[in-house]
Order: sequence, then C-alpha cells, then structure tokens
Amino acid sequence: MTATVSGADSQTAGGRWAPGEQILWRYRENAGDRVHICRPVTVVRDTDELLAAWLAPDTPCVRPVLADGTPVHQEPLATRYTKPRTVVRDRWYGMGVLKLARPGQPWSVWLWWERGWRFQHWYVNLEEPLTRWAGGVDSEDHFLDIDVYPDRSWRWRDEDEFAQAQRDGLMERSQARRVEEAGRAAIETITAWGAPFRDGWERWRPDPAWPLPDLPDGWDRAPVRAAGAAGAAGATRAAGRGLVNGPHPR
Repeated sequence: MTATVSGADSQTAGGRWAPGEQILWRYRENAGDRVHICRPVTVVRDTDELLAAWLAPDTPCVRPVLADGTPVHQEPLATRYTKPRTVVRDRWYGMGVLKLARPGQPWSVWLWWERGWRFQHWYVNLEEPLTRWAGGVDSEDHFLDIDVYPDRSWRWRDEDEFAQAQRDGLMERSQARRVEEAGRAAIETITAWGAPFRDGWERWRPDPAWPLPDLPDGWDRAPVRAAGAAGAAGATRAAGRGLVNGPHPR
C-alpha cells in the first residue's frame, strides 16, 4: 500500500516528531507555488533548538529537470533558470546526508560523508527558514551556499547561480541583500565554531533498523509559507518566471 501524507494544512501546533518518524523535507520552486524538490527523511532529533533529519541512500525523491528531461545542472547558466521545467521521481544517489536546521534560522547545515563514513564537509544551504506542517517542513532555496571543512576553513559556493537568479528576476535586490546578510551571519557562526559545527554530528550514525522512507501520495500538496512570505513571492511571480533548481545530488 502506498503511504499518504497526513495532517492539516497549517503548521503543527507545538508538536514534535519522535526519532525514527518519517517526514518530508521540501523546497518550493523559486517565484512559484509548487513543490519542486521533495525528500522523505527520518527524524533524528526534534526540539525547540534543532531539527535533525537523515536522508538515506536510495531514498525515493522528487527533483526538477528541464522539460526535455535534461538535468538542470547540465544546462548553461545563461538559460538554466528560464527554460521550461518539470519534475521527475528519482532516488538519492551516493551516501546519505544529515540535515540540521534551527527554528527561524535562514539556513540549514548538511553533513556529507564519503564511502566508509569518512567525513567530507559541512554544507551551509542558505534558504528561507523552515515552515513546519503536519507532514514535514517546507522552504525555498536561496542559491548561495557555503562549504565548511574539518580544518575550519570555508568557501562561498554557487555565487554565479546567485547572480544569475537576480539577473533573471527570480530574486529582488532587497531579498538578495537579506540572503547576503544571512551568509555573513553564518560565517560568523563558522568563525566562532558555534553550533552545529562544534557538536560532533560528524560522528553520528543512523540507526540500522530504520526503514527506507517512502515517497507518499500527496507529496506535492500546496507548500506552507511563513507569515509575510507569500506577498513577496507573489510580486516576484508577476515577472512570469519559471522553476528554479535548488541543491542537486552530487
């Protein structure tokens, strides 16, 4: 039997998910209302301070592609965000990813490992703060990212995509400034080696008893937006732009 997304349209009223519970971690299309990235994950920890979730290898997921099926990252940057798109069902390839997000924070931190659980690096994904609903969390990717390495060095990532998104009208300058401010705040946390970098998550391992999550019916239900976000998104949609890709599997 195929699983089905459950719960109301609104954010869960103070409820917390238990470790081992399966939820959806979703991203809206930029300048639009549809879900274009959906990844079923298993809850590791859910508290007032942190949501931690595990994206296991081979998990069924949804990702955007060009209308002709071409992977988004293979399209030249100049036309990457303007060509028509659709979404396809796929699997998460390679090692899994541990995702960490603090309530209200405009970024999440992902941990990447190589084969044999050799820790590779942290990935700071700048995004709209997660909005909770009964079946998971929703966000919108902000293109610009930061790689952080075990020696505590860091580097900006995808500055070219961030600039192109602005040229294509997918992000107003005022929003871009907020994203840049969020990036600088994240770098302050990195420089101070604050949470979650100092917390030893790179030594974490998933429970081998956890089953692989399903991609449930209703995965594409209307995304939930934070208060005040809908108006800004509507203004951008008036420009008539299309889907935009967030992070893609490596």
